[in-house]
Order: sequence, then C-alpha cells, then structure tokens
Amino acid sequence: LTYSVRIKSSKKYFSKLKLSVRKRRNYMTKQVLLTCGAGASSGFMAAAARKAAKKLGADVEVKAKSETEVAGLLPETDLLLVAPHLKYMIDEVKELCETNNVKYDIIPQRVYGSLDGKGLIEFALKQFEAE
Repeated sequence: LTYSVRIKSSKKYFSKLKLSVRKRRNYMTKQVLLTCGAGASSGFMAAAARKAAKKLGADVEVKAKSETEVAGLLPETDLLLVAPHLKYMIDEVKELCETNNVKYDIIPQRVYGSLDGKGLIEFALKQFEAE
C-alpha cells in the first residue's frame, strides 16, 4: 500500500514538472514535428529544414516521424506540420493538437514538393508569430 502511494505522488510530481517544462519552452528552442505516411519524405524535408534553420539562425528544431508516431510525441512538440498528401487527416490532427495545446498546419505543396527547407522554416516561423 505504501508503495502505491509513492507511485501516485511520483506521478503527481512528474506531471507538475512536465507542466513547468512546457511553460518554460516559450523561451527555448521551438520544436517542430513533420509527419507523412511512413516518415520517409518528411525525413528528407526535415533534413533540408535543419540546414536552412542553421543558415538562417532560427531557433527551431525539426524532427520527422510517421503518422503513427505523432500522438506520442505531441507533448514535447510546439508545432505539428502535416504533409500535403495527408490533408484528409486534418480533423483527427486538429483534435489531437488541441488536446495537447500544439499548433498545427498543412505544409504548402510547393514547399513540400520541392523540399524547400528555407520555405518550411519561414512557414513555421509564421505559425509561431501568430501566437
């Protein structure tokens, strides 16, 4: 019985810690998550975006994952960008993101199709400016 009480108090502590980290993230590097069906094309897009962010001096970290991995990564994400070919999933994405207080949008086709890293970083920064 004592053991379960300790676990409950630990969970409470870690959830409070998670909230405080989430609040402090406003002053830290913005976390952008790209998603596509299997994570391959968004992986190429993320690599191009990381190079562009470095050149532009943008304080943004870009990761890419498949659509099946998104839900587990939202608590540590500030912006979810969805590949244009997954536009049909936007209602599901909206629900997940609003639950986790995460911004979301669909990557413009011209940016995604040409793997325009600079265009993606500029698009992401505009999403953050809208806060």
